[in-house]
Amino acid sequence: MIIQSIEAFQVAVPLKKPFKTALRTVTVAESIYVRVTVEDGRVGWGEAPPTLVITGETLGSIQYAIEKVYTPLLNGQDLRFYEQVFQKLHTALVGNTSAKAAIDMALYDLISQRADLPLYQFLGGHKKEIETDYTVSVNAPEEMSADAANYITNGFHVLKVKVGIGEITEDIARIKAIRDEIGYATKLRLDANQGWSAKEAVYAISKMEDLGLDIEFIEQPVLAHDVHGLKFVTDHTLTPIMADESVFSVHDAKTILEMRAADLINIKLMKAGGIYQALKINALAESYGVQCMTGSMIETKIGITAAAHFAASQPNIQYYDFDAPLMLNFETIKGGVIYKESKICFSGRSGLGIEEVLRGELDDSIT
Repeated sequence: MIIQSIEAFQVAVPLKKPFKTALRTVTVAESIYVRVTVEDGRVGWGEAPPTLVITGETLGSIQYAIEKVYTPLLNGQDLRFYEQVFQKLHTALVGNTSAKAAIDMALYDLISQRADLPLYQFLGGHKKEIETDYTVSVNAPEEMSADAANYITNGFHVLKVKVGIGEITEDIARIKAIRDEIGYATKLRLDANQGWSAKEAVYAISKMEDLGLDIEFIEQPVLAHDVHGLKFVTDHTLTPIMADESVFSVHDAKTILEMRAADLINIKLMKAGGIYQALKINALAESYGVQCMTGSMIETKIGITAAAHFAASQPNIQYYDFDAPLMLNFETIKGGVIYKESKICFSGRSGLGIEEVLRGELDDSIT
């Protein structure tokens, strides 16, 4: 299991519909794909999308970190001693969490291939199938309610609704319009993406509670660094509050958990630097009795496959946000996770189960 080569290349896939949040609008899913090859010819795959407004990374910075830092550092390393390899990965460079995550998932792909197990079984094998939500982008209330109804028609039972743009009254109107359109059989969870102040959040959430809009939980209502504001919202509302951008590392999670600043934590591989650190965040949260969600950026099927394997392996992870590949105009790989409407299951192949990257489609999309 000696690492022989690490390669990185850029991909770009148009989205079916613009993805809008309080932080950004995305029309094309750009990413860096990573291929790690070991001496027996086996290949592991990883992915890192640039999310400048969250992780601070660009396509260029990710590719530079992989090619100029991690490739010379990790070539020749033996994955039979993978704790040593992961220590090298996570101590060589400050930040650059998405670049680390791409390498990390490719290494886990290879390690679980050697064990002849699907990655979710290698990591614990808690669930054979999970259910994803589908995200409603922030737009005018009538467009959001129509989108919500369409996603339900397509087989989704949980919707994640983006808010945090414009006046608080607009956000309340958006959620009311969705509830008026779809009723109450579908679960709604909201994501403000840091778009509210603490007092605005308390006002908006309290108003939605008074209106009986039945929100499952609300992600990251305040700025990522405003941990005291996050705690203020958690302490002054009945709806569960989830920390997302406030938690990149185990140290961030420790702060949130010790302060009881949130009721739930969203673990993303691109924030954590991959599965190796994500496992530690989840274990710490579990020790505090705090459940987790695993979410994603706008990733293609490689990144989502790795995140889904991680999420399915851990009993403390109870919520899943893996709809990004369904937003894309075409598939980028053969293999990986299998979608059956809102359900996600695994192929049974070892590792991530990725059979082939469809370079022809990707090359055509870039030219």
